[in-house]
Amino acid sequence: MLFTGRITANAEVRTTKGDKKVTGFTVALNQRYKTKDGEKKEKTAYVNCSYWVNPGLADYLTKGTIVEISGWVEAQIWENRDGKTQADLVCNVDTIKLFGGNGAKPADTTGEKKADKKKAVANGAPDEDDLPF
Repeated sequence: MLFTGRITANAEVRTTKGDKKVTGFTVALNQRYKTKDGEKKEKTAYVNCSYWVNPGLADYLTKGTIVEISGWVEAQIWENRDGKTQADLVCNVDTIKLFGGNGAKPADTTGEKKADKKKAVANGAPDEDDLPF
């Protein structure tokens, strides 16, 4: 699937039990439409994303940044504290394209990290059991 939207909060890098690093972030997807009466409406869907390739890219995945992501999307079903069934859309991201954002600069843009952050294309998918969130 291919999605374009805005990141809702700064990305977080976590380490799995197997010492793999994964970058987690959420993308808001907006749909604008008109009702039969001509009233303008908007719906928003949120997709939780896991990116397994380049943790250095997390500095660029900041709140408000417009991204195009592609990957495998599935529903993750779970029970909340009240015992009610909940569902989230989850995307294991293969590729990321950055289009702009809120004007924030990354935290560290020096040396080798700067070169690593520019590599945004990934191949392959993670094991389901390695997801830390």
